[in-house]
Amino acid sequence: MTLAQVEYAEQRMQQQWRDLVMAEQAGAPLEELEQMYDLYILLAEEYNACSAAYQQQRERRRKARPAPHASKISESALPRQENKHNARLAS
Repeated sequence: MTLAQVEYAEQRMQQQWRDLVMAEQAGAPLEELEQMYDLYILLAEEYNACSAAYQQQRERRRKARPAPHASKISESALPRQENKHNARLAS
């Protein structure tokens, strides 16, 4: 699933909602509005499925990348004042 596919699904869903609102304002018959609403719900479910698949795919890719190595700072690399402070706390 690509981001473009998710965006396209979102656009279709939003357009269907706008069409439904316009049809209602124009006085379309209730049966037509119900059919348009049913299609909107299907498009919303499609968008949700696409979005979830995209997020899962991104998460899998993120986990597949090797973790960056954390650099360890030795105590000798700390400024002398911090070493003295740590020594006082330990005593």
